[in-house]
Amino acid sequence: MDKNQNGIELMREGKWDEAAKAFAEAIEEQPKDPVAYINFGNVLTAVGDTERAMNFYDKAINLDENAPAAYYSKGNVYYDQQNFAQAKNMFELALKKGLETGDNFFMLGMSLANMENSKLALPYLQRSTELLEDDAEAHFQYGLCLARENFIDEAIIALEKAVMFDPEHADALYNLGVAYGFKEDGDKALELFNRALEVQPDHLLAGHGKKLIEGQDNH
Repeated sequence: MDKNQNGIELMREGKWDEAAKAFAEAIEEQPKDPVAYINFGNVLTAVGDTERAMNFYDKAINLDENAPAAYYSKGNVYYDQQNFAQAKNMFELALKKGLETGDNFFMLGMSLANMENSKLALPYLQRSTELLEDDAEAHFQYGLCLARENFIDEAIIALEKAVMFDPEHADALYNLGVAYGFKEDGDKALELFNRALEVQPDHLLAGHGKKLIEGQDNH
């Protein structure tokens, strides 16, 4: 088995030290191959050593400026640091270099959404739901973004997909309830708030939504 493949298997098992060793050997054997540097950086990121990880990603980019995975990995580090503008730049570069994965579209959309630019985020999040068809989180974030831009009918479709793929997604249930509230379907909204509270009894927003609707019913 190739040392990179071996290292990736070890990472999946959470064996970080052994994975790092496999990637270090891969780097020794092929010092001009950016892949091992990216993989080694991913191990460092996973154990929280992001500063050193960034050096490995940069090394990979120096070896091959068209290594899209290096930009994607850098983007994830920036995103976790809540540096959304830098993250967006990295995911855009990864896309430009050919990384047309659902994850990259999703992270690019999320960076824009966190920069409060829902309108620009929409097409990327939409593309992520096409590529990650059964990913509840992708549909959820796309639905949220649609709701922010007042596309309530479309938001309902996306949020219903999120709940279909993950029936215990309390935030999706809650936001779907809010969307039905907008459509003045109080019964449906109440049912969804109750479902959100079943999944997560301390869901404050769902509790608040439920109280509001029940208060209206009592008048």
